[in-house]
Amino acid sequence: MRTDVHLPRQWRSTVAAAQAGDRRALDELVEGWLPLVYNVVGRALNGHADVDDVVQETMLRAVGNLGTLRDPDSFRSWLVAIAMRQIRDRARRRQDRKLDERVPDGGADFAELTVLRLQLEGQRREVAEAVRWLDPEDRELVSLWWLEVSGELTRRELAAAVGISRQHAAVRVQRMKERLEVSRGIVRALAGACPDLRELTARWDGRPDSVWRKRLARHVRGCGYCGDPRDSVVPAERLLAGIALVPVPVGFTLSLALGGKTAVAATSATSAGWSAKVLGALTKPAVAVTAGATIVAGGAYVVVQTPHGPAPRTAVSPTAVVSSAVPQAPAVTPTPSPTASPSASPTPSPSASAGYGSVVDAVDRAPDPDTRPGALPHRPEAGITSTGGAHAVMNHRGDSVTLSGQGYVLVRWQISPQYRAGSLVMPSWTGLKGKIFHVASGGGRRMDDRVSTTDSSATGMGNSAVGYAVLPSGTQQMWQNEYFYVDGSVTLTVNERGADYGLSVFPSTWDAAEKDVLYGPPDGAIRYGLVRDDGTDSAPVPQYVTRKTPSDPATVAQRSVV
Repeated sequence: MRTDVHLPRQWRSTVAAAQAGDRRALDELVEGWLPLVYNVVGRALNGHADVDDVVQETMLRAVGNLGTLRDPDSFRSWLVAIAMRQIRDRARRRQDRKLDERVPDGGADFAELTVLRLQLEGQRREVAEAVRWLDPEDRELVSLWWLEVSGELTRRELAAAVGISRQHAAVRVQRMKERLEVSRGIVRALAGACPDLRELTARWDGRPDSVWRKRLARHVRGCGYCGDPRDSVVPAERLLAGIALVPVPVGFTLSLALGGKTAVAATSATSAGWSAKVLGALTKPAVAVTAGATIVAGGAYVVVQTPHGPAPRTAVSPTAVVSSAVPQAPAVTPTPSPTASPSASPTPSPSASAGYGSVVDAVDRAPDPDTRPGALPHRPEAGITSTGGAHAVMNHRGDSVTLSGQGYVLVRWQISPQYRAGSLVMPSWTGLKGKIFHVASGGGRRMDDRVSTTDSSATGMGNSAVGYAVLPSGTQQMWQNEYFYVDGSVTLTVNERGADYGLSVFPSTWDAAEKDVLYGPPDGAIRYGLVRDDGTDSAPVPQYVTRKTPSDPATVAQRSVV
């Protein structure tokens, strides 16, 4: 979690410039911090239809009161505190008017949006879905705690946003976590096959509420089947560490007309000084096109796809909304990990006569994020058998899984430098019989891509506060999802001895790999995937692979002869 309390230097200067009336700085401030506010409000209200209104009111109040902020370093905690006040104001209105809390039919609640847009699986998905079982007060707190453990907020900022001391915040968070674990148990049980639970829920309408939470929790506690998690339960804070913000959806429109007034009218109603400078800036006839949004003077902030050409020269109607069926990821500039030493080109293309094993993975540059991959050759599939089952989770040194058959395998990376940074000892493939190829990389990002819109140092390999996982010299940078093709059998072993990491291993299919690599920026990903397979024996084999079965798999050479 974050331990620093100061904004990065570039944001401090941006806040100060916006306070002085700099229109471009104000645009950058809105564009840069809207995703954080959207995640706080969205998770607290679980995707209710009021989310857009509360986000809008929060940003308008922040823009309208920016001059009252004395210390730019406190901008983040100040902004989050405004968001929490708007959430509570909305709660009071709900009590007065008995508002319907349900998500409209056909709409996705925020838990579902989190799962879909961040491609969460396993226990991470379980945590996201468990949030919908919490009471509103706990959801408000979890919306902040989620950002704390993912590196976007500090505990001091969490406490300030809630309006309590850090000691009281620790107590509140601990109680909320206990209720979150109960809710995770309910999610696991509902995904199981307990006949008694099916009978209990026969008349349940499928909407989580406090009454059914108590009923289901009571069943889970007393049921030998539902109460046995079968797999070790990873603490929620470890699962959420380093997780990205849910991107603001394409078409989201933020009006900058401040409460229905024009910026000119709002300016005339203020006293001379700072407010006049900022609100006056909003009337300037300029359109700022950033990597993720178009900000229109005096009218609207519209989330759009990243433009491929120069910024448009004509203004957009303040009420215009860009329509799209898919969400857009926050603007992210790929940043290599501190140890990356990319070569001038990807894995070299072999000659047509090159034999199996002649091409081994090597350090390569990240492709352009918007470059669509080539076609993935379709190799024969008879199916893969895994000793770890349909989903093997390997978090500790010595954990291994043996894969046999003919087909595709997905290896999903999770790196956790907040627990232990430093040199990363790579997993190895041993006892190879037959052939293995590294055919594609996906998951929407390389692990050295930026994962935070507020911390420029944060990547999937770590950040400046906790340190980084450091790859051995010459090791190819891994992506979130790596796809391999096995024709025979091989054992994959985790050799975790330095930096903390884990692997999830799934027997997969060509269809799944093809779909993954085509998941790109228009769908909310940081980048398109990469196809490595050429359909022949000249396709690259992974590093750290051998036909031998050494007593210590960590001794496998980076480049073996197979």
